[in-house]
Amino acid sequence: MIEDLDLAPVVAEQPDPLLFATVSGAHLYGFPSQDSDVDLRGVHLLPVADLVGLREPEETRSRAWVRYGVELDLVTHDLRKFVRLMLRRNGYVLEQLLSSLVVHTGDTHRELAALAPAVLTSHHAHHYRGFAVTQWRLFEKTGELKPLLYTFRVLLTGIHLMRSGRVQAHLPTLLDEIDAPGYLPELIAAKREREHGKAEGLVHARVEADVERLHAVLDEAQAASVLPDAHGAHDALHDFVVRVRLEN
Repeated sequence: MIEDLDLAPVVAEQPDPLLFATVSGAHLYGFPSQDSDVDLRGVHLLPVADLVGLREPEETRSRAWVRYGVELDLVTHDLRKFVRLMLRRNGYVLEQLLSSLVVHTGDTHRELAALAPAVLTSHHAHHYRGFAVTQWRLFEKTGELKPLLYTFRVLLTGIHLMRSGRVQAHLPTLLDEIDAPGYLPELIAAKREREHGKAEGLVHARVEADVERLHAVLDEAQAASVLPDAHGAHDALHDFVVRVRLEN
């Protein structure tokens, strides 16, 4: 279980301070397998000298290794890059920022999370729609449960966001709130047994029709959403990035 892992040393080992680190991926989405790796995501803070000199700053860092017999995958962005991704209607980074599985946090993390609702717009539906199309194509190519569950997860997350204005990435929770196909709990249970298991016993035409229906529901939810067409969060986030950089 991920709760049994001591991930504090991972935070301490990083070359620059981490403002936060959370767990993303299948653990956050509610369908980890017994052999799933642990996807750690977060924000590091580069020193000012790295940003004003001639060398290209290391704005994104990626590392994968095995600890406690578990494969860990850590990706962090410098604060400025992460905030720029937030401003690009990127639902993925918002899910990382707002993840309920927190490895490392602090006042800066909490302040940035409090600013997250200000960047949400109805156009975030495009992120989830595009992600669903990509995962569906992967499912059709591989026949694996993982991309199929990702397809449903991102569609339901997008619908929930358009309707409620809140980011919810946990698929089992979404099943309780949105009219989703009744076979999804069985697929989640099967995925937990094997990371790369096949989607067996499903009628492809039925699944395809369900995906198309949820695309239509997402379209309708976007058209009816009370989320704004554009955000006005740029100045507040700019001031936040400058203040945090100078204070540290």
